[in-house]
Amino acid sequence: MKNFKIKLFLISLIVVCSCSDDFVNVESEDENSENFFNSEQDYQDALIATYDALQWTYLNVMLGEIASDNTLAGGESATDVPGIQEIDDMIHTPVNTQLRDIWGFMYGGINRANFIIEFQDKTEFADKNGVIAQTLFLRSYYYFELIKWFGDVPFVADKRIQFGDQFDIDRTPKAEIYAQLEQDLIFAIDNLPTVQVETGRVTKGAAQALLGKIYLYQEKFTESASVLESLISSAPYSLLSDYSTLFENDNENNVESVFEVQYTDLEGAGFGCLQCSEGNVAVGFNGIRSYNGPLFESGFSFNVPVQEVVDEFEDGDLRLETAILDIEAWSNETGATYTEGNEHTGFYNRKYISRQGDTNIGDANLTNPNNYRAIRFADVLLMAAEALNRGGIDDARAQLYLNQVRERAFGNSDNNVLATGSSLTNAIYHERRVELVGEGHHFFDLVRTGRAAQEIDGFIQGQHELFPIPDIEIQLAGNRWCQNPGYTTTATCSN
Repeated sequence: MKNFKIKLFLISLIVVCSCSDDFVNVESEDENSENFFNSEQDYQDALIATYDALQWTYLNVMLGEIASDNTLAGGESATDVPGIQEIDDMIHTPVNTQLRDIWGFMYGGINRANFIIEFQDKTEFADKNGVIAQTLFLRSYYYFELIKWFGDVPFVADKRIQFGDQFDIDRTPKAEIYAQLEQDLIFAIDNLPTVQVETGRVTKGAAQALLGKIYLYQEKFTESASVLESLISSAPYSLLSDYSTLFENDNENNVESVFEVQYTDLEGAGFGCLQCSEGNVAVGFNGIRSYNGPLFESGFSFNVPVQEVVDEFEDGDLRLETAILDIEAWSNETGATYTEGNEHTGFYNRKYISRQGDTNIGDANLTNPNNYRAIRFADVLLMAAEALNRGGIDDARAQLYLNQVRERAFGNSDNNVLATGSSLTNAIYHERRVELVGEGHHFFDLVRTGRAAQEIDGFIQGQHELFPIPDIEIQLAGNRWCQNPGYTTTATCSN
């Protein structure tokens, strides 16, 4: 696992590392059809660089939580990283720096994947289908993130996006992009192993889970249930028996992990280039401000859970103490000291805050090696339950998958759900919130199920389902793209 992380870092530097990843300024690799992709190793190097872009998704995770009703922005003050504060308050605009980062980071990953696809036929070797399958999964992952955040986006599938191409690329309806992602993931499922020799690489199960999720987001419930139940019945995954150890740095890539973003504590990051970090930057941002005490490290007190989400946990739910740290209770118990930050709630995202000993290299807030558990088996079970229930397919099987998650949460079957119909739907929504709190899914769950306006303060229906395309990207594309509805913009579209 650690070898893969180190290799990922080194190869990304050698092949296509860049700290400027806007849509119209993505990496333009010097390698071309004459001096690259002449061996399997060239393809593997480019593939590992494509994996490397996953590490930039720390921002997607953190902001996906802050945009929901689970957490507040926090930080040092109300002006600490204004773009984060704006998203929390639902007053974000098309000049939001963090939204531009997400846009640019995801296109940076896509361009790395498309570099491989552009030259996929140049050299033959034994496991090229496996390399292409991993590439297509990663590209699907990045495009799916873009669709979640921005809706219809510029779409290129067969070549790199070079400077100047933006003048000829339209925003593609997300339904068309989804159709291509479905095809790509089916290819990946057919060409990936159940278990990879090198931990951290994409597996068949990861491709099935992402495909099932993409179907679910389109409300293709029958298709979603089919692929997710195939994963549940055949793949080597299960719920980890001890939830309290699930997010510890020494328990990465465990039996519950369907897909993880690999991080390491190698140096190289600074606040001028956070995406240059090979560590999970969100862990430092989530940390306890000016902390001095046992177990945890200090951090910047962003992304602080609110009382409402704490209250969402039922009595006897063993997940609460693992998911959310009550800093006041912890301080009283241990004598730890800390400073209250902006919007202090008394709670921290315990899943992803620094532990002592995680790293001794560089700035611990920027080099934390704790992996992001991007797709967990519990998430797969709950997605399958939702598809079966909302699709009117089989409430009994939906209960079965839901209650597997609940039995671990409570340590018994006394709290199993027996409801059907809409009551079961609400039970599944509740379970997704408490099981996956702190993992960046809740905002998008609320949006895709039409509940965001009634749950998120300041959310405007018809606008905030999508985030604004960065104005600068529209301008650099010659005003070819129209802004998402509801956002005041200085860019004007020509279409």
